[in-house]
Amino acid sequence: MFHQLRNPKFYVMILCDVVVFAMALVVAYLFRFEFVLKQAYVHQIQSTLFWLIPLKLCIFFVFGLYRGMWRFTSLRDLGSLALASLLSTLLAMAIILFVHRFVGYSRAIFLMDGVLTFMLSGGLRVFIRVYYVRRSTVGPYRIFDRTKHMRKRLLIIGAGNAGEKVVREIQENPGIKYEPVGFLDDDWAKQGKAIHGVPVWGNVVDIARLAHRFDEIIIAIPSARGEQMRRIVDLCETTGKRIRTVPGIGELIQGKVSVKTIRDVTLGDLLGRDEVHLDEEKIRDYLKGKRILVTGAGGSIGSELVRQVCRYHPEAVGLVDFSELNLFRVEIECRQTFSLMAVSSYLADIRRRDIMARIMRGFNPEVIFHAAAYKHVPIQERYPWEAVRNNICGTRNMVELAMENNVQRFVMVSTDKAVRPTNVMGATKRVAELLTISINGNSKTRFMAVRFGNVIGSSGSALPLFQEQIARGGPVTVTHPEMTRFFMSIPEAAQLILQTGAMGEGGEIFILDMGKPIRILDMVKDLIRLSGFEPERDIPIEFIGLRPGEKLYEELITEGEGIVSTNHEKILVLRGNSYAKKCLDEKIDELMEVTGTHDATAIKKKLQEIVPEYTPEL
Repeated sequence: MFHQLRNPKFYVMILCDVVVFAMALVVAYLFRFEFVLKQAYVHQIQSTLFWLIPLKLCIFFVFGLYRGMWRFTSLRDLGSLALASLLSTLLAMAIILFVHRFVGYSRAIFLMDGVLTFMLSGGLRVFIRVYYVRRSTVGPYRIFDRTKHMRKRLLIIGAGNAGEKVVREIQENPGIKYEPVGFLDDDWAKQGKAIHGVPVWGNVVDIARLAHRFDEIIIAIPSARGEQMRRIVDLCETTGKRIRTVPGIGELIQGKVSVKTIRDVTLGDLLGRDEVHLDEEKIRDYLKGKRILVTGAGGSIGSELVRQVCRYHPEAVGLVDFSELNLFRVEIECRQTFSLMAVSSYLADIRRRDIMARIMRGFNPEVIFHAAAYKHVPIQERYPWEAVRNNICGTRNMVELAMENNVQRFVMVSTDKAVRPTNVMGATKRVAELLTISINGNSKTRFMAVRFGNVIGSSGSALPLFQEQIARGGPVTVTHPEMTRFFMSIPEAAQLILQTGAMGEGGEIFILDMGKPIRILDMVKDLIRLSGFEPERDIPIEFIGLRPGEKLYEELITEGEGIVSTNHEKILVLRGNSYAKKCLDEKIDELMEVTGTHDATAIKKKLQEIVPEYTPEL
């Protein structure tokens, strides 16, 4: 605050308020005595101002009324001004009562002085804000705007808080080449009204009829769910105009909406995953001040886990990845975004037990998130020996080293493909699940696994491939018209993984609520439309048949697993039968011997012995 003393404008603000305080008291006396002041009252004003002005300045200073810039005066500032005026009035009256017992003084004068102080000081601040707004604003505040014809006419869907903030920012920033011309909102109570001079034209269904009045559309409903968003987008697409949106609530920080955050509508908006509610206190309890190790830290899930973990102020974060480029990217991002965080990065292969043992001894983690895995289904079908070595042996190395190094919690990231697997990837992840829960109880470490479906935009997923095919003009290749998959966003998956780590007692397989499965064909059609094309007419869709190891639909629960609800609406827990650790180790050792032969058929048969529900294509 004291750096303000070097600011010349600070003294101008002080001088303005000194004049206001003096005017308030003088006007109060004039009102009280009907504009006829005796000489005694003039002397009374002079003696009172001698101590009243410093008193008010001190109180205004304490309330932070000289900290901000008056050109940005807000309702919060006016609230602070009202409290400061009230307190100064009460203290002034207390001083007069203590010193003079109000003999010769009128109580009404000091009450009027308090009201006038608020009105004059507040009016001055509002006047300065209006002056700057009129000088720099576009829209209804500026009558002569020479660049008006160069600005794109903007329709805003949603006449709520987000829409109001978008309009206000555009109007107060002449560098933004847009002119808000109207709102559409389904709330009948808002029809015919205006926000900052921008009228509410009608309901969203009226958009096609009004298409000639605007050039672009912004959907300003951050709370919109999938079905609502899809309906709005479908109506907007009838206009042929560009559609953008304000990010969802999960993407906004402390409810701030900015024109800079506005982006094109994405597939994630149409899928409409609900906002994740986390038990922040529980998560903070087991992460704050702890040493956290993340394997696969450069991958889609791993890197998001790192971002989420760092929010809870751990003592240190360890990053393990086999990809040099991915490790470099996540390390740089982590150091730039969380500059005070102790970050250690390790270019290492989880299949190398000796290397991982050295890392564990050096870093000494207290919590491990094991996200490292091979996950591309067709490639693992061709190279099952690599899948076994990475997904199974790598996981065994990690769980055993976690136990040996007295790690407090170990969370393994699994997949819905581990349920009744039809491919090598799913079978190896199921074995990794069994490894994780079978070792629980042999030490103080709490071992648990988290199972969920596809994440939107993750590396190796179909979504980037579809987008590339659309960019090339098609065709977009879909394996089967009836194929369905579960989807969630990468941040949502990472947040729920952290939540399960807080909830786990050890030995559980947690299942994240994936909502309803999405038909891949519908998703592809949405992507094509969002890219500005019409399916089949502009971009052809071609069905190529199921790839090796794929099935039409995925499941999250296998037969014989007992479902137990948790206190979190999006998390279930399974407590099924598990292998004894010794028996499982023997079978994995046998699998490793077969893996050395590079015989894909033999490897799949051995996997089937460990996972009886696995049905491979031999």
